[in-house]
Amino acid sequence: TQYSFKEVFGTLVAQKELFDVVAKPLVEDLIHGKNGLLFTYGVTGSGKTHTMTGSPGDGGLLPRCLDMIFNSIGPFQAKRFVFKLDEKNGVDVQCEVDALLERQKRDAMPVPKTPSGKRQIDPEFADMINVQDHCKVEEVDEENVYSVFVSYIEIYNNYIYDLLEESPFDTIKPKWNNCNTPVRNGDFIPPQSKILREGQNHKMYVTGCTEVEVKSTEEAFEVFWRGQKKRRIANTQLNRESSRSHSVFIIKLAQAPLDADGDNVLQEKEHTTLSQLSLVDLAGSERTNRTKAEGNRLREAGNINQSLMTLRTCIEVLRENQMYGTNKMVPYRDSKLTHLFKNYFDGEGKVRMIVCVNPKAEDYEESLQVMRFAEMTQEVEVARPVDKPLCGLTPGQRFRNQAFREELSRKLEMRGGPINRETEEQSDSEMLLQSFPPLPSCELLDINDDQTLPKLIEALEKRQKLKQMLSEKFAKNVLSFKTMLQELESSIVSKENYIQGKLSEKEKIIAGQKMELERLEKKTKTLEYKIEILEKTATIYEEDKRNLQQELESKSQKLQRQASDKRRLEARLQGMVVETTMKWEKECERRVAAKQLEMQNKLWVKDEKLKQLKAIVTEPKTEKPERPSRERDREKPVQRSVSPSPVSNAPPVRLRHRRSRSAGERWVDHKPPSNLPTETVMQPHVPHAITVAAASEKALAKCDKYMLTHQELASDGEIETKLIKGDVFKTRGGGQAVQFTEIETLKQESPTGRKRRSSPSDPSPPEDAADSEWTDVETRCSVAVEMRAGSTLGPGYQHHAQPK
Repeated sequence: TQYSFKEVFGTLVAQKELFDVVAKPLVEDLIHGKNGLLFTYGVTGSGKTHTMTGSPGDGGLLPRCLDMIFNSIGPFQAKRFVFKLDEKNGVDVQCEVDALLERQKRDAMPVPKTPSGKRQIDPEFADMINVQDHCKVEEVDEENVYSVFVSYIEIYNNYIYDLLEESPFDTIKPKWNNCNTPVRNGDFIPPQSKILREGQNHKMYVTGCTEVEVKSTEEAFEVFWRGQKKRRIANTQLNRESSRSHSVFIIKLAQAPLDADGDNVLQEKEHTTLSQLSLVDLAGSERTNRTKAEGNRLREAGNINQSLMTLRTCIEVLRENQMYGTNKMVPYRDSKLTHLFKNYFDGEGKVRMIVCVNPKAEDYEESLQVMRFAEMTQEVEVARPVDKPLCGLTPGQRFRNQAFREELSRKLEMRGGPINRETEEQSDSEMLLQSFPPLPSCELLDINDDQTLPKLIEALEKRQKLKQMLSEKFAKNVLSFKTMLQELESSIVSKENYIQGKLSEKEKIIAGQKMELERLEKKTKTLEYKIEILEKTATIYEEDKRNLQQELESKSQKLQRQASDKRRLEARLQGMVVETTMKWEKECERRVAAKQLEMQNKLWVKDEKLKQLKAIVTEPKTEKPERPSRERDREKPVQRSVSPSPVSNAPPVRLRHRRSRSAGERWVDHKPPSNLPTETVMQPHVPHAITVAAASEKALAKCDKYMLTHQELASDGEIETKLIKGDVFKTRGGGQAVQFTEIETLKQESPTGRKRRSSPSDPSPPEDAADSEWTDVETRCSVAVEMRAGSTLGPGYQHHAQPK
């Protein structure tokens, strides 16, 4: 898998090289009045905090940015409280008197002051800010004065907290931390969450956030380190000091020009500029199945992943709006992180992202997601506003004023005037009061006191003499100063004449250059017009190309859908044809089998009738037909009619054969519980039988024969018992099946009933006895019994009656 980025750094890259490529352009834009955003992105434990903060002896991006800012604006910084931030994300310029009062109030406060350059640096972070590069911005507007303000916030569980806020500790009411244990005296107490608002020029800011004015790199980094100690970190399975929040260190640079004399700062707001650089250390994305997070850690991980997902969604919507010309709403408000930096994504500043990747194999899948998102962010381009000039005053006021003061000091030194800077700063009244002798006590306690008034008169006379001497000295100094001013004025006039000549020459050169500029501007406008026409033409062609591509894609998708529908329809029709063919084949086989069975039954019935008719015709009429007794029927083998062959789709069964009754056959004697006991002498008895109330596969598997005892009510009201016998065999599927072979009937009759027609001892048979006998034979032989699957008497029992 390959991903493309503007710059790729190895694992051994120095912090200075990374700073020169990534952060240095943002610091230059900050001093030139532009905004910037720099944030580190990656999975947990990939080195984001190390990249931003650094390590002892090798400072990261944040201390190097601070060092470059103060190296560039060091000699041009304003005094404290000249610039004052308001509550609406703006800045005001105070006069010298108000600034002096603010400084006096600050000096009178008992709270510890912020560190100055003379104060010893905390050794905990001294090595981090000891940067020896002395990097600075070359083009700094020397006519402006600057002030730096820093603030430090964190976004924890989608709430904003001020890390520089001083929380007073209540010694009476105990505090409790997240572990439900009392907080010791001096431990950190989380501050109240802050509100995000939209200020001047629709820029987002945090209300009530502590903003500290700093004058050196050491002072600024000490403020950062104080907030860093309050940041929420925790120990997880993947990182011993895992950041549980997004931290934002904001550097604001206020600048305003000096007046025409180069002494005071202009207080007009249109001349004041406030630029901002935000350094963001994002918390790492993590998977809970790897970190094994629980409780608060699990909730923190969910909020971190949710805010990072919102950031990704905003970038994707911006990219979609840019590439396809849509106007979808970007969901900035879904997270405090994206809502805070909404202005940067809308084009109010430059945005840089550092992607930190851990080469561990366990982080491979998450690192791919990070790099895929980072590569996509490069495709987002936002139009930035036109830069406005910081100030329109004539440059050089500060240096001219400084040169004048140096020249005046040199002249006074040559004339014997005051050269001490501290003496110059003192007012004339203070000098006069310090040179006068002190006045004695003027209190008169006694009427006869003759010493107080003479002493007072003597002191006043001395003061008068000193005053006259100072007046004469002042007059002499005034005369010398006037002569010096006259000499200076004459030299200035001569220099002005020389400068006027030079200026006339320069003006001629400028006029020629203006004409050349006008010609080039006309040419530029012509080229811009041509470029605009070409851009419009290219836009039209691109739109046509995009429309044609979309149309081609839609048609190709339509063709694919039609082809897939056609294949599905062919498969469905083929399946229907196969199914219909099999269905009709089975139906034809069934009808043929039924027709064959019907024809066989008809032939059998006709054969039987023919046999009976032949017997009637061949026998003599004088002899009465005599029905053979049951004993002779048993002795003589009875010719049975051939049963119709089973249907071809019936399961194959083994051939039925007679076995000797003395063989060791086992029977299943199936006696339903609904049968009634009969008090007859002859009872069915089967040796080696397993008597069951309901047929089961387990019982059938142990036996060779099956017998079902069935009772029903005969026509004369007596109970008729039928013994239905069959053979047990195994099926192909591994089960048991029964093929019925014969039926025995046990019937009990009353002696008072009618006699049997077949008894030969009846002396006086009725006249229709012969007809009855033949009718009884026809009746008995007109019914065939065949065992078929699905009959009511069990497997394979079915009636075939003679058609009438």
